[in-house]
Amino acid sequence: MIKQPPEKVSQETVTFKVSELEPLLSPPPMNIPPFEPAICKVKGGQTMLIRPIKLEEAPLFLNYMKKLMDVDHDFYDIVGARVYAEILGWMRNRLKDPYHLCGLIDGHVVAFCNGRLMNEDINISLHSLAFRRGLRAGAIMYYAKCEYCFETLKQKEFWATYESYNGFKRWGIGMAQPSYPWPNIQHELGGAKVFYVTKNYWDNSIKKYLEDMTQTRFERPVPASILKANEKLIMPTKLEED
Repeated sequence: MIKQPPEKVSQETVTFKVSELEPLLSPPPMNIPPFEPAICKVKGGQTMLIRPIKLEEAPLFLNYMKKLMDVDHDFYDIVGARVYAEILGWMRNRLKDPYHLCGLIDGHVVAFCNGRLMNEDINISLHSLAFRRGLRAGAIMYYAKCEYCFETLKQKEFWATYESYNGFKRWGIGMAQPSYPWPNIQHELGGAKVFYVTKNYWDNSIKKYLEDMTQTRFERPVPASILKANEKLIMPTKLEED
């Protein structure tokens, strides 16, 4: 839009450095503690490490998400596209207060989850993915997000929505999550319905439900030997490895 100034000006052109514009395009991050790495036993007895993804590891996940975009069943394509955008938004500093966690067994990436903080009270769940079958890894990663929200960050609500029928059955229906009236309140993933968990619901019901489902417990602190064994990531070579 062009509009003439209401006053005489000494400069017709005003130039900005991109370093001056960047603070306006990337809001300052909230001062929050990171997810503390944890270990747990998965189905089959192996030890899985859950830890935050490092920024330099993000391209590995971008490459894998590209593969999911070509899978035209069970909503892999839209999940792959959205997770790709979420990781890229983190890399480009265009996603507010995100967190990205991975599940690792001897360096092999077997699961992933992410979310972001809307504000001090509300945690937005984005996606949870299991890359290896039969471990209950997806359930464990969903538990990790909820635990991070309520136990570490002391937030009041955890907001989720669902693309796939399986995810909705397992979490939305399985956890009996209530929903806010739509379209008055919308989830940022396409304006879908918001299903939520409150801190009180977590303490009195959902925490035990997820622990019973995963049949495991988190252990901290993580031994240095396990952290060392999972420093270098090995990405899956195919969808849902056995």
